[in-house]
Amino acid sequence: PEAVQTERELPAPAQPEAEQSAEQPEAEQSAAQPEVEQSAEQLEGAQLEGAHAAVSGPAGRVEFDNVSFSYRAESPLIQNLSLVAEPGQTIAIVGPTGAGKTTLVNLIMRFYELNEGVIRLDGRDISQMRRSELRSNIGMVLQDTWMFGGTIRENIAYGNLEASEEQVVEAARATYVDRFVRSLPDGYDTVVDDEGGRISAGEKQLMTIARAFLADPAILILDEATSSVDTRTEVLIQSAMAALRSNRTSFVIAHRLSTIREANTILVMEAGRIVEQGSHEQLLLAQGAYARLYNAQFAAAMTEVA
Repeated sequence: PEAVQTERELPAPAQPEAEQSAEQPEAEQSAAQPEVEQSAEQLEGAQLEGAHAAVSGPAGRVEFDNVSFSYRAESPLIQNLSLVAEPGQTIAIVGPTGAGKTTLVNLIMRFYELNEGVIRLDGRDISQMRRSELRSNIGMVLQDTWMFGGTIRENIAYGNLEASEEQVVEAARATYVDRFVRSLPDGYDTVVDDEGGRISAGEKQLMTIARAFLADPAILILDEATSSVDTRTEVLIQSAMAALRSNRTSFVIAHRLSTIREANTILVMEAGRIVEQGSHEQLLLAQGAYARLYNAQFAAAMTEVA
């Protein structure tokens, strides 16, 4: 598998920012690149690269130490960012479309090298780690769900090819997949294609969460789905995401601010730059970019209800 479902369905970001093939020699990966985002295929390949590079399980402490990065020298993107995500904490990344939210994800995955500073995983400089080793510790659940032709059981088991039947079913139960699978005539033997076949968009999202759960990564990268699903399925997806985040260090690219109010730290991005950093309460009190985003979403929700 990829770096766990985790890396299995890597993002197809909405805005181009800068693209580096995970297969390029590291020496060729320059920080100053044209702004072209990672394609879903490249991200998926990166997950595949790390999926079976097993290492002793890390605790999941991620540290950004005075990190600076830009795609173009004249356009600073991230400047002197220092941040520590302790094991089990949640870091949310918010901002309008095109703000550059996937950039931090790309840096953690080492699609790009830093201009300055260090990112550490459990005290180790990730630039000194093999990419396959790094990515084997990272799980990803992204907007664009990815299935392959095979049974539902096989699609979930892709998170850990050595998992037993009991472990696959346990992951499905923990992430609410078992509920809808039991209603299908062929159950876990139901065949789906790469588009998901007979299952809905929400059910596919739950399956990718189950796959990540089975992979059991130390670090999660979650990109909230923006596609509309029915209210009941949305509740199940949020509950499954919460189960997946439990006791894991998580970086959440958030589109609905209501889902990340409990995050330990929220990074706010505008025009490709981090403009605010703090908790939900701290950022609301600051009456800055986050407060504007939050109030705008709240007003939109009230308008819909009205």
